[in-house]
Formats: sequence, structure tokens, C-alpha cells
Amino acid sequence: MGLHIFRLLCKILVATILFHGSCYSDKDGQYTFMKDAIVAPTYASFDYIVIGGGTSGCALATTLSQNASVLVLERGGSPYDNLTATDLGNVIPSSWSQPFTSKDGVDNQRARVLGGGTVINGGFYTRAGDDYVAEAKWEMEDVESAYEWIEKKLVFKPQVKGWQSAYLKGLLEADVTPYNGFTYEHINGTKIGGTLFDIGGHRHSAADLLKYANPDKIVVYLNATVHKILFTTKGDQKLKAHGVIYKDRDGVFHKAELAENVMNEVILSAGALGSPQLLMLSGVGPRAHLEAHGVNPVVRDHPMVGKGMGDNPMSGVVIPSPLPVEMVPPANVGITKFGSFVEGAALDSLSQTPSIKSNSGLIVEKVDGPVSRGYLELQNTNPDDNPSVKFNYYQEHEDLEKCVIGLETIIKVIDSKAFSKYKYPNATAIELLSLMLSPQTAVSNLTQYCIDTVRTIFHYHGGCQVGRVVDKNYKVFGIDSLRVIDGSTFLKSPGTNPQATVLMLGRYMGQKIIQDRVSFGGK
Repeated sequence: MGLHIFRLLCKILVATILFHGSCYSDKDGQYTFMKDAIVAPTYASFDYIVIGGGTSGCALATTLSQNASVLVLERGGSPYDNLTATDLGNVIPSSWSQPFTSKDGVDNQRARVLGGGTVINGGFYTRAGDDYVAEAKWEMEDVESAYEWIEKKLVFKPQVKGWQSAYLKGLLEADVTPYNGFTYEHINGTKIGGTLFDIGGHRHSAADLLKYANPDKIVVYLNATVHKILFTTKGDQKLKAHGVIYKDRDGVFHKAELAENVMNEVILSAGALGSPQLLMLSGVGPRAHLEAHGVNPVVRDHPMVGKGMGDNPMSGVVIPSPLPVEMVPPANVGITKFGSFVEGAALDSLSQTPSIKSNSGLIVEKVDGPVSRGYLELQNTNPDDNPSVKFNYYQEHEDLEKCVIGLETIIKVIDSKAFSKYKYPNATAIELLSLMLSPQTAVSNLTQYCIDTVRTIFHYHGGCQVGRVVDKNYKVFGIDSLRVIDGSTFLKSPGTNPQATVLMLGRYMGQKIIQDRVSFGGK
């Protein structure tokens, strides 16, 4: 794949779909309890310390604050600041996204902002399927309640017209049926999902949930990078987390500890890269690997930390259009019976600023699962740096077969009567596929095309998986007062897009933790 085409595809798939990220109002979301970490005291104590104010962390902290004191430590800044931070080419420390390239050679992004990925993603919202909930052994009624809590506060019904409408009808012509209308549910067929963008085009994010927190019980420190979790043992008692060390943007270190109560906890919500990385930096992980990087002491040899990393591989097709294409967030998805999901959006492949119309559309397929798995390791002991991660895209042939079926579905959509007015009459699907390859490179077959054009759709997960690193209550095996609650615990990516379920998990587990606290005595 030509390097210039490779980079262009990165820009197309990321920056132009995410342009709405800067559409915040400066006066909204300015919480009195949200401060820069440079004003934090050298020492403080709380009932709960939540590491990471992202997709899950904001929902979790808001819920916990109703019944206990909560500290949120977010390594990034505020999404309400008037920054050009949504430009994903912006790699300064204050930008909202931090780029990394996996050992597979695929470029990716991780959020670095209060609100996490909900601040920089495409905004599409759809729940996990009932089978996923059953496999996770979550309580369905409580899951439903948690989803509804999120949806009432953050989620909207998108407008579907023009290109999006033609694409939707094309999916139905391609036999991605039935048509399920507007729904958050994960069911086979074609549907309109929810969006984090309101009717005015303004993005809402997990950070907005903090307005429902108890302002007297929560403190949020921005630009606060946690360096390690602190542990203690007393005699033969089990290892126990009791606090954290974090650094502000001026390089000053601070210490936060848990107040004296057996129910108090440190909770990692730093994401699929951040949570396993921080466990390792704190001495919890594969002993030989930690010792090789000079991590001392190794407080618990935990060989499964960093294992089971997954990322849903994606391939796509750019379709130049003879008609203007509305620049709106993704609204429709086709959920095939074969384990692939098909999504479409408008493009403005060269612009770095918001525009009203584009001259191209993009249709991508995402592989469900995936079955292929990789691993995460430390590159060094600097928590500001990315860890090393390999996802092993298409290591398992089953994933490759799903990609091919997804591309075949995309071709049917492109060739459909409903979509015909949004492509040039003489442009064949194979010619459009070739736009993603190097000049003079022909599309030999769809299997090779999947391999040559594999990209991320930013749905990576794993590293602290349930049953391997944490138990069903998200408590880290062998350590008291420490949980991990975020997408790093997932065995596979939920639904077509994971953000709804990551948000739900924060609310769901927050409710469970508070219920246990009240049952224990309320203090």
C-alpha cells in the first residue's frame, strides 16, 4: 500500500469524521470541582480514587459521588477549553488525542482528555446485544437501567437524509435485512442508531455526566498523570491498594490515599492501554517482563496483565460523488448475519476545518469480535509514553473471512439502485477499491485487499480481561481494594460500537459498588 495513500486514508478515517469534536460551548460544563492538578494539595484522602476521567470513569465517578467522596485523576485537559485539540495531527501534550502505532504497523489514537474517547470519536451510539450481556453475566434489568440513564443525558436521534438515506436503502438492497428503524438495540439487519451530537451539531460527551455528580463529594484534577498505585501488606494478609502517586504538569508529585474504611477502593478506568500499563508500572504483571524494565518491587506476578489485546480490523471504500454529501456523523449501521458490521459516513478528505458538504462518501466494514488476539508490554517506565501493543490482525482466518463478506456487502451497496446517484456512472466497485492501493496496483482478490488495507476503527480492548486479571466484580485477582472498570476488561468488543457499553459499565458498576457500601453499613 503506497505510503501517501496510507496516510491519506488515516486522515480520511479519523480527522474528517471527527470534526464535530470542537463544537462545545465554553460556558457549559465548567464545574467548580474541576481543577488543574497544580493546585492539588501534596496529600489528600478519599473514599474512592478513580484513575482516568474517560468514557467509563466519568459515569463511574458521578455515580459513586452520590454516597462517598471521590477523586478523579485525568491525565488530559478539559474538553470545554477552546482548543484546536481535536486535530488528530496535533501531538502536543495538551492535545485531546495521543497517537500510537501498533507493532502491526497500524496507526491508532488514544484519548487524552476528560470524557475520553467520547470527545474525539464519531459519536455513534448503539448497545451491546443480549447475548453479550448474558456472556458477561451482567444483570439485565440493571444493565437496561444503566443504559437508559446514559441515553437520557447524552444521546440523540440523528437526522438521516441525502447520502445517509441512500446508503441505508442500499444496505437493504444488499439484503442486510430486516429494516429495524431507529433503535439502540443490537439486532441483525439495518438500523439507525443514536448519536452524541444534538440537533444543533454540538457534541456531548462523558464529561457532561459530571454535572450530575454531587459537587460536595467529588474532586476532578486535570493534567494529573498517575505514576503508580501504592500497595501495603500486613503480615500474611493479602496485598491491598491504599493510594496513588501522581504528577502535575509542572512536574510536582502528589499523593492521594484511601480514607480508613474497608469498602474504599482505587479504581482503574484508564482504558485498554492505560489500565494494563499502569498495573505493570505499579509492579503488577508478568514478573520477568517487569524486572527486565527495572520495575521494583514486583508486588504481584500477574502473567495475564497485558494479554488478550484485541482490535476490530477494518477495511473500507471511498466513493467520489457527483452530488454533495452532507457532513454529518455516522447514523446507520448494517449488522450482517456473518459477523461483520457495515457503516458509512461523509468525507472531506483534505479539510482540517468544519465544512457543510463533502464530495466523497466512505463505507467501511468492521469485523465482529475479533477472534485474533495480541498483547501489550511496557516500552519504558514513563507513564506519559505509550506502551507497546500488537493486535495480530487476521492471525485467525475466521476474522479474514468476515472481512471478505463485509467487503462483498459494501460492493452490493455501491452497485445498488438506491445508491447509484452518489457514485459516478462508470465507476465500478473494483475501481473504487483500487483507490486505497498504491498506483498501478490492481485488486487481486478481496482477501488480499483486507490484508493490504487493514486499519483500526479505534475499538481496541483487552489487557485486564474478566476471568484472567479481574473477577466478575472487576476486582483484581489477589489484591484487595483495587478494581478495573473500563474496556480493558472486555473479552471482545460489544455491539457495533463499544462506547455505549463502556459508558453503561461505569454507571452499572458504580451502582453495584454503592449498593454494597450501603449494605455494609453506609459509611
